[in-house]
Amino acid sequence: MELMRWNPTRHMFGGNHRMDRLFDEFFAPLASEGETATFHNWHPVVDVYEKDDRIIVKADLPGVDKKDINVDVKGNVLTLSGERFDEKEVKEEKTYRRERSFGKFVRTFHLADGIDYEKISAEYKDGVLRLEIPKPETEKPKQITIH
Repeated sequence: MELMRWNPTRHMFGGNHRMDRLFDEFFAPLASEGETATFHNWHPVVDVYEKDDRIIVKADLPGVDKKDINVDVKGNVLTLSGERFDEKEVKEEKTYRRERSFGKFVRTFHLADGIDYEKISAEYKDGVLRLEIPKPETEKPKQITIH
């Protein structure tokens, strides 16, 4: 056992992390208890940014097969969903630690009115899904000629 000097400010800033973990564990319960627990539902991280006349959405989906990814548009909602399957290559009794999440995921994004959904393109390469969504004509800046 190691002795540690008491620092009264050490736990002062850790409260947010503990509250976040409490909510995460309540809304996404662990598959099992202990160090080898993994989430059955996970949410891929996403970057959304604007470039010229389109919106770019990049989602990190490592280990997800292209056939297991769905991109749907209904109304003004774009839904990214799919599933990353658990790998059963290692026997449970030989596992020391499991931190990688697996299972189904769903991310939704509200789109602006006037987007031509037929022009949305998707590319999946090296575990990253890239969606290009054209901006609606009403949002594009219009150049006005001065006479």
